[in-house]
Amino acid sequence: PAFSPLPARLVLKQHAVAKAIIAPIARSNPISMQVAAEEPSEPALSAFQKFSNFFSTCFPLWTLLVAVWGVYKPALLAAIPTSTFTGLLGILMLSMGITLTLDDFKRVLEKPGVMVVGFVGCYLMMPALALGLARAFGLSPALTAGMVLVGSINGGQASNLCTYIARGDVALSVMMTTVTTLGAIVMTPLISQLLLGTLVPVDAVGVALSTIQVVLLPIIAGMLFNSKFPKAVKKIEPFSPVVGVLSTCILVGSAVAQCSAPILAAGGALQFVCALLHILGGGISYFGLKKFYPETTCRTVAIETSMKSSAFGFLLAKLHFAEFLVRVPSAVS
Repeated sequence: PAFSPLPARLVLKQHAVAKAIIAPIARSNPISMQVAAEEPSEPALSAFQKFSNFFSTCFPLWTLLVAVWGVYKPALLAAIPTSTFTGLLGILMLSMGITLTLDDFKRVLEKPGVMVVGFVGCYLMMPALALGLARAFGLSPALTAGMVLVGSINGGQASNLCTYIARGDVALSVMMTTVTTLGAIVMTPLISQLLLGTLVPVDAVGVALSTIQVVLLPIIAGMLFNSKFPKAVKKIEPFSPVVGVLSTCILVGSAVAQCSAPILAAGGALQFVCALLHILGGGISYFGLKKFYPETTCRTVAIETSMKSSAFGFLLAKLHFAEFLVRVPSAVS
């Protein structure tokens, strides 16, 4: 999506929008699932909230800068240990969990059709598209496995911010990311075993255990914390955008830095294939749904389908795939 200035005073009701990056910036309406039209007065925003809005709006810029830093000056970011990398991912999942309640999952049932479409796009279309592109461009088995792994992981948390900026349905975006994130507990290890195991050696059991550790447990812990200590959660929320953006940038920079040599060696070809995966995935989703859903829904599903949690894919590749090159497509994505 095109990145445009984020409206600083736009507020959505609380039930679903607060993931790691955009928590207090936007709040969703549980009835309309659309962006609320009313804006609070200027004094309602504190100086920190204004800074948080600006900092989050510039998220694509920070990501680009840290990626360039990781490629050309990799020493510092590449030194980040795996335990820290895992912890940062866990923090992002925890920040998702503290904003979720059981009522949020009931709202998923209000739009079952689009949820199923998003799930199928995430775990069937994208892996198949990744495999087709990798073979069409003659990538090695390890890079092909890395491409399919990117296609097989859940939607990225940054998709909620991009949906917000692109004027999509933010609440729907949050629910779709939640569904695909929880689906990763089963689908990513399954695809790793059935498809990736035929390309390169893979520890599918390890993939499953890491997914539970990094995804499921932090989300459950966050939901329990939200249920037991809602006042504390409200106090934490104003800090979550900055923490989310910083965490994501560190994850991106570290992944790129650790793969800087093969990224440079691959040149523009690998970057083109990875970009094409996301572009085609989003385009197919968008135009394929135009006749059946409103514009905001099509835009949202396209973003949710095309954007992936590449940092999670990188971690899985690093921990459970013997071939080093498997992690490179995740770093590029």
